[in-house]
Amino acid sequence: MSERVTYPGYDVAVASQTRRDELLRCLRQRADWTVDRLADDLEVSRRTVLRDLNHLRERGFHITSMTGPGGGIHLEPTSVLVTSQLAGDQVVALILSVALARANPWMPFVAGAEEALRKIEASLPRQRATELQQLMQRILVGDPADIPAADLGTIDTSLVAEFERAFTDQHLLRFDYRDAGGRQTTRSVEPHGLLVRTPAWYIIAWDPNPDAARLFRADRISNPSVDDTTFVPRPHDLVTGVCPDATPHIDPPS
Repeated sequence: MSERVTYPGYDVAVASQTRRDELLRCLRQRADWTVDRLADDLEVSRRTVLRDLNHLRERGFHITSMTGPGGGIHLEPTSVLVTSQLAGDQVVALILSVALARANPWMPFVAGAEEALRKIEASLPRQRATELQQLMQRILVGDPADIPAADLGTIDTSLVAEFERAFTDQHLLRFDYRDAGGRQTTRSVEPHGLLVRTPAWYIIAWDPNPDAARLFRADRISNPSVDDTTFVPRPHDLVTGVCPDATPHIDPPS
């Protein structure tokens, strides 16, 4: 028998989503729970446990219950594979891959990838799903760029990791930039979005100098680094306004 774990004041001290996360942790630990035992350990009512179990089932978790010896409430391990093993940036990578595939509908397996992503998004806890949706509103995919292959440079090997960190953690990104005319400048910008126009990708940023939204092509960036200074995300229109013909993976909330 595992040691009893109690949660004093659980049903009044924490939000319902946190309660459901704790319920999931209990179900992961053992497979012989009863509703009464869960209600006792979590210090909530049987009705609350049943309601939370139904909510988790609706979110995509496979939860079964059996009566009699050897029975109990059982959480199918594979139904928590995504939430337990995929980090947020890995889910974003999957969604971005499907968005790129959608822009090229002649590619095989696109329909299957869309269905798989729907299941992934449905299996995420509400807080992670909300954070993911907010992030995905700032990742745009547009038409292929009309750029001759000879004009595409090599992308700085450290840019991807530095951009990911600055973008997701909302830190200023510093880098040297070479514009179309070959002029070199040093920038410190707020990275608010990502625009993909294959074969190129761009940082959608707010540049304090000249205090305006700007696009920075990745292969023209060098020596990137993340600044300790944080910023507050600007309105979603900043992202879509820079490139109005490109679309995010999901629409912003109304």
